[in-house]
Amino acid sequence: MTDHATQLPHVTPRITINRAGLWLFFLSETMLFSGILATRFSLLGTEVHEDVSQTIGLVITSILLASSYTALRAEHAASSGDRATCAKYLWLTLALGAVFVAGVAYEWAEAFDAFPASTEFGTVFFLMTGVHAFHVITGLIFLAILLNNARLGRYDDDAWPVEAGVKYWHFVDVVWVFFYPALYLI
Repeated sequence: MTDHATQLPHVTPRITINRAGLWLFFLSETMLFSGILATRFSLLGTEVHEDVSQTIGLVITSILLASSYTALRAEHAASSGDRATCAKYLWLTLALGAVFVAGVAYEWAEAFDAFPASTEFGTVFFLMTGVHAFHVITGLIFLAILLNNARLGRYDDDAWPVEAGVKYWHFVDVVWVFFYPALYLI
């Protein structure tokens, strides 16, 4: 009698496929953000408009980076089966992300007068911050779904969804690490 397990073809674990798909998604998003960043330097060189608020830029960047820490804590809690801690840190990440988006909205209100979207710098500024804010908002939606599911106990055995959501959140944060100096410092 032969062992059936030795006759089966190699089967890739589902988690490996999920992770590969997520990284391919990140690669495609990297192309989008790289194109936007290249457009910024192609059109403006290293020019930064004097009316860009350095204070707002620094504050919202600090908030977004702090949200990466809370997201990481949520992921660790989910992987160790600590549902309450996972939910707490997902909630904190959501709150920090919402403050970031509110900060961008506030900055837009200020920026419309200083450099309208019809100007070259305005076009680049609103494109970069707008596309990034859209990705933050989609991340917030994803995190809200994760928070709801964590409260329902759906990640007791499989923390992959939280891992994926947090990796997306980190990706969006890393994009801002490149966008921030391009918009505010160069």
